[in-house]
Amino acid sequence: MTKIKTVAAIDIGTSKIVSIIAVPSEDTEKINVIGATSVESRGLRKSQVVDIEETIEAISESVEGAERMAGCSVSSAFISVGGIHIQSQNSKGVVAVANPEQEIVAEDLERVIEAARAISLPSAREIIHVIPREFKVDSQEGIKDPLGMTGVRLESEAHIITGSATAIRNLVKCVNEVGVEIDGLVFSGLAAAESALTETEKELGVCLVEIGGGTTSLAIFTDGSLAYSSVLPVGAKNITNDLAIGLRVSLETAEKVKIAVSEIDKEKLFKAEEKNKDEIDLKKLGITEEVEKISYKTLVDGIIRPRLNEIFALVGEELKNSGFGGATPAGIVLSGGGAKTVGISEACKRTLSLPIRIATTNKLSGLIDDVSGPAYLTVHGLILYGLKNAKNPPSLSFEKFGRIFKGVPIKGVVAKTVDFIKSFLP
Repeated sequence: MTKIKTVAAIDIGTSKIVSIIAVPSEDTEKINVIGATSVESRGLRKSQVVDIEETIEAISESVEGAERMAGCSVSSAFISVGGIHIQSQNSKGVVAVANPEQEIVAEDLERVIEAARAISLPSAREIIHVIPREFKVDSQEGIKDPLGMTGVRLESEAHIITGSATAIRNLVKCVNEVGVEIDGLVFSGLAAAESALTETEKELGVCLVEIGGGTTSLAIFTDGSLAYSSVLPVGAKNITNDLAIGLRVSLETAEKVKIAVSEIDKEKLFKAEEKNKDEIDLKKLGITEEVEKISYKTLVDGIIRPRLNEIFALVGEELKNSGFGGATPAGIVLSGGGAKTVGISEACKRTLSLPIRIATTNKLSGLIDDVSGPAYLTVHGLILYGLKNAKNPPSLSFEKFGRIFKGVPIKGVVAKTVDFIKSFLP
């Protein structure tokens, strides 16, 4: 049985649950994906668990698919967390250097970050991240890493992301029930930023807008570090709902229309024999509902664009409230499945008057054909975050998932065995 250093990630979103197993190369910076599966999300609404059993089944299906592809079992993984319960604030901490006659050591950094972490929180909220933004040694400001410097007084400014304790515990329970331990919970906006943003953009000041199915996550970076995080209660599913109402079709048909219009050149959708080049033939999309023809202008300008304008108006309001509205000269970077919506770049430019680009990434290689594009940047970022922050990446044992194991809930048996052994421990 071979063991290799491997990292796993599970992105649990409103519309899909994606699992990736990756192997970092020891010789190069290349990260090779050996297993990846995306399944339709069940039991979640606006990135929060509303049905425990359905969520567990969906996560299990996604993880097992990645395991079969990779030929290995997942024992632990990094998990994305989102939802409108996410909030953030910046905090400062001050400590005296333990030995002012010598250099600042790691223990001093731990103490000053812990001092910044000491904020007053309601019992219903939990801290997800404490991210150091910058340090100050005596009177010198703007220090990114004070380790090894000499000083008497050490200050830190940290960005603290918190979430609802109930929502987090329900998510953790669902993952643990599948038999997967959690290496770390990562805010979805921060994870997407790991794969979508460049270091130059972070230094200049940039706002990542991750448009998911039910929510839109914001992550504002200034001077190379995360300065503001929040989640808006609107997403790409709102566009689908608008299309279903406007066209009087089912949600499934509305989703097909939205994806087709976004991905296929509009000339291919038009009926060549019709004089009115504005009409789209839905039969060419494989849609058999009664509505056969729709107007492209009505579809894009009348239904999709107003919703996009509303989303970016909310983003602009959040930028203004954050206090960093004028500190993002690098503009807006769009990620998430909603970033593929037709006309999104024009709507963003018109509403926010900032530079705009659709996020792409090439930081992972291997079996990523089915999990590439803006919709999967969060799970890519989870892998990158995991490799950056995991001191000891888990070793996953390769096993032959032959016919003998087909249908046997291996992870459930292991979890029950561990629980049985723990019951005898003091």
